[in-house]
Formats: sequence, structure tokens, C-alpha cells
Amino acid sequence: PLTPPRRRTMDLGETLGLAWSSLLANRLRASLTMLGVIMGTAAVIALVAIGRGAQAQAERQFKSLGANLIFVRNGVANVGSSASQGVGSATTLTLEDAQAIARTAQAVEAVAPTLNTRAQVVWAGANTNTSVVGTTPEYVQVRDFLPLTGRFFNQLEVNQEQRVALLGQTTVDSLGLTAESALGKTIRIRSEDFLVIGTLEYKGATQFQDQDDQVLIPLTTMARRVVGNNSLNGISLSSIAVSAKSAEQMEAAQFQITNLLRLRHGSTDFQLRSQADLVDAASTSSAIFTTLLGWSAAISLMVGGIGIMNIMLVSVTERTREIGVRKAIGARSQDILWQFLIEAIVLSVTGGLLGIALGVGATFIIRNALGWETIISLDSIGLAFAVAFAVGAFFGVYPARRAAQLDPITALRTD
Repeated sequence: PLTPPRRRTMDLGETLGLAWSSLLANRLRASLTMLGVIMGTAAVIALVAIGRGAQAQAERQFKSLGANLIFVRNGVANVGSSASQGVGSATTLTLEDAQAIARTAQAVEAVAPTLNTRAQVVWAGANTNTSVVGTTPEYVQVRDFLPLTGRFFNQLEVNQEQRVALLGQTTVDSLGLTAESALGKTIRIRSEDFLVIGTLEYKGATQFQDQDDQVLIPLTTMARRVVGNNSLNGISLSSIAVSAKSAEQMEAAQFQITNLLRLRHGSTDFQLRSQADLVDAASTSSAIFTTLLGWSAAISLMVGGIGIMNIMLVSVTERTREIGVRKAIGARSQDILWQFLIEAIVLSVTGGLLGIALGVGATFIIRNALGWETIISLDSIGLAFAVAFAVGAFFGVYPARRAAQLDPITALRTD
């Protein structure tokens, strides 16, 4: 009597070998199938690297605003009983407020009152519209704005209303000067001549403003000669920049400032915003942007997975007779299932590895060609590889099950 073929379980090495042999027999089709996974994986790595680079740059720029910084701004002014004019529209912050904060708030290290306006700055045949900031020597400490060349104005020059100025790097460039050649030049701001005594170090742009597009002058000179106020006492400030003694005393400083100004003003007609708030806001928005980029790229990986499923279904149809022969000589359904499932996984994993290489290479090209900051992290590489593996496993299950469920007699009759 005929004895049925002895069934045995194929080991992983044998299954992998069969999978590779099948893929190598159809190199072009396998390569085109992997293309979707390759591009999707590369896009995930490159876009996440760009997003994280932008996030790190934004955080660094906000941290460059100063050390333990707190901004005190004017609050909202209302017209009539309900018409709000927006944040900063009130004109309640005064020089006396700044002096009171410096004098009584124990958690505060330094205070720099500021008065801002936009004006046309002229030198020789060049001119630019920029932000003109009137402030005090404490601005250097509070905002960490050190001169790149020259020096900062001193308290004597503030008291004497001297017409001296420091230029930010954007303003320097707009006037056709350099950090060195700007020293000693005379610029004109609203019909007043100012001597350039220094240029500021480069700070970069935040989401709110270009920190280098400004001119710093003494607060008294700003109030009397640029703004045209006859009395410095009682003049409304644009903001008050405050530096806390340490990061641990930031909350105490905000509490002391809030209570002091409420007592002085009789209401909360001002707003406080800390450097930590700005950094958190920038981090949150950048993280959302990075996540959206990652998901957008992940969609292309899913499309690549659909391509794998389609090709594997075609492969099952083409190899129906082969499946019947293998089952007839003893292969079990689970052996057939694992063979086709591993073929799908090999396709996606190989595409994932090639995509990782392409993504890392594209990131370096973007960094060098465009000058963008990029951060490639191991977790993004690991995530991209894991998703590629999962895509192959998920989209390979259905074709593998179809192959495993084929009846050997029906399969052998297939032409």
C-alpha cells in the first residue's frame, strides 16, 4: 500500500531560502514593489529630521532671548464697555513701575525698561525701516545682548540723553555696513543724528521677530528726541524685561511682580510672559509640525504595503501549481503560509533598510545644500524600520492565508 508523504515542519532558514529564491527569480518586480517602502521610509526619516531640527532651532532661539527672562507687557485697552483693542493696547506701564520692580521684588536680578517704535534709519545713501528700542544698560544683562564690536552705552549717557546707538546685524547689513565699519558712523533717526558706538552679536529670528533687526539707543534719548515726550516721568513703556535671580525663582519673581503692579495700578492691566512659556509654545507647535510630517510620510509607507499585498496576490495566482505540488509531497498549510508571509516581510524589510540609507543620505544633502538644521535620531530610524516590518507582516497575511488554504488537488489541476 502507498504510504502518505511524511509531513515535517520547515525551519526558518529553509523558509528564508525559498523566499529569497522566489524574489530573486522576479528581481524587477520585487524592486518595483519595494520602491514604495523605500520612499516611504526615507521620507519618514528625512521629514522627522527636518522637523526636529526646526524644533531645536526654535527652542535655542527663544533661549537666546535672555537668562530666566520675564516679559511684562501692557494689557488690553477697551473702547466703551466691550470693544477690546488687543493685547498691548493699554498704556499703563511706566518707568516708575520698572524702578519699583527693581527696588522691591527680591527674586529679581535686573530690570530693563524698553520703549519701542519703528522708524526709518538712514546712513549715506542707504536706509532701512527697523525697530528702534530705547532702554538702559541693564538690557545687556537681562537680554544677554552683548556687543560684537564697540561697547554698550552707560548710565551716564542715559542720564545725559546722549545720541548714541548700537546696531543689530540685520540693520548693519541693510545699511551696507559691516560690524567693523559701522563703528563711528553717524546715522539719522527721525531727523536726529546718532553716533554708532557698537554693533550687537547675532541672535537670529524667533517666530515673533528678527532680533537682529533693531537699533538700541538710551531710553531718555528715545523718549525726548525720537518719541517727542517732554517728560520721562509718566511716559508709557512698551514693555519691561525682567531677569530672575535663578530658574528656581522664576515663579517667585512672577508672583512678586504681579502683586506689586496690581497694588500700583489697582487692576490687572498688564500681562506677564516668561521665557519658559515661549520655549514651551515653540516646542509644542514644532512637535505638532514634526508629528504631522511623520504621519504624512507614514501614509506613503502604507501605500507601499498595499503594493506588496497586490504583488503577493499575483504571486499566489502565478504559483498555484507550485503550491499544489509542495502540498502533495508533504508541505503543510502553515509551511505555505510562512513562506509567503516571509516573502512579504523580506520585501518590506529590505525596502526599509534601503529607505533608511536613502533617508539618512537625503538628510545630509538637505543640511549641506540648504543649510537647514536637521537631527537624525535612532528612535526615528527604529520607528521607520518597525513600521516597514509591520507593513510587510500586515499586508502579507492575506495573500499568505490564501496560498495556505488552497486545495492541493485543485491547485494541481491549475494550468
